[in-house]
Amino acid sequence: MTILVTGGAGFIGSNFVLDWLASNQQPDLSDETVINLDKLSYAGNLQNLQSLDGNPRHIFVKGDIGDSALVADLLRRHSVRAVVNFAAESHVDRSIHGPSEFIQSNIVGTFNLLETVRAYWMALPEAEKTAFRFLHVSTDEVYGSLKKEDPAFTEENRYEPNSPYSASKAASDHLVRAWHHTYGLPVLTTNCSNNYGPYHFPEKLIPLVIVNALAGKNLPVYGDGQQIRDWLYVKDHCSAIRRVLAEGKLGETYNVGGWNEKANIDIVRTICGLLDVLQPRADGKPYANQITFVADRPGHDRRYAIDARKIESELGWKPAESFETGIAKTVSWYLSNQEWVANVQSGAYRDWVATQYGNNAGGDAA
Repeated sequence: MTILVTGGAGFIGSNFVLDWLASNQQPDLSDETVINLDKLSYAGNLQNLQSLDGNPRHIFVKGDIGDSALVADLLRRHSVRAVVNFAAESHVDRSIHGPSEFIQSNIVGTFNLLETVRAYWMALPEAEKTAFRFLHVSTDEVYGSLKKEDPAFTEENRYEPNSPYSASKAASDHLVRAWHHTYGLPVLTTNCSNNYGPYHFPEKLIPLVIVNALAGKNLPVYGDGQQIRDWLYVKDHCSAIRRVLAEGKLGETYNVGGWNEKANIDIVRTICGLLDVLQPRADGKPYANQITFVADRPGHDRRYAIDARKIESELGWKPAESFETGIAKTVSWYLSNQEWVANVQSGAYRDWVATQYGNNAGGDAA
């Protein structure tokens, strides 16, 4: 048996591949191969998967989900029994400055992938057809923004995306739903809150704060810093996806959250406090002195919050990490993996950050 993971060299995708191949929770799948398809755009990084070099259960293929011939060949040749679709452009600031790539990747790419998978699925023998799954990984940003007093997003919230990124993901979610109701494709969808953890590309808030703090740079915070997000440790997200893939009800959506609502400014201050202990500044001053407030970005959603009771009550999943334990593990990982950080920051990424933010290199809180 084989699963196809798209976008498996990105942040969440690579963590999922690593966890899937290391997981002892599925002894019946201990020999299952992972086909990892990623086009290696700016956020795709094969160094994330370096520990899998020589592992016969991991087959990496450089390619695009929109390449129907390639995807069809992989599905047939490897007798794929499930597709887990992480492939997406996911950076809000990038979507504001260049939305066309998001339309192409997140909408057109998902359409092409769905059509290719549908053709493969329809030709399967009945038993394999019944067992097949297509799991689409999405975001809480499709639901729009919450006021401080509003209840958290449930799976019943209507879609109100506010950025080109979230609009493109909302469109992809609608396509997945339609392919299930129209054609019977056995789909599952997850909508997650803000992820953090190892291998997070350092244009996003948490890794960029760590990187900038250690480099002695400003730590820019958009607006008043009171934008609130629910934070989910990436390995908890991976365990949730495994559970949904194994036990989720076809056609259903499951919100995946960490039950950790935090304001951006509190996230930044927490990281500064951890660094003060783990790697103090040479001058003995607190890293919080580097915090600076900058103009807010256009259409910045004020609050996201996930109500994850459905996945807990129906599938028995809940996060293992609190924010306090998860952020401590994350900061420690970045301190121990400075070579990875340096490599990721080189070349085109560094040039883009300079163009986007100038000397105040800020991060995407999503």
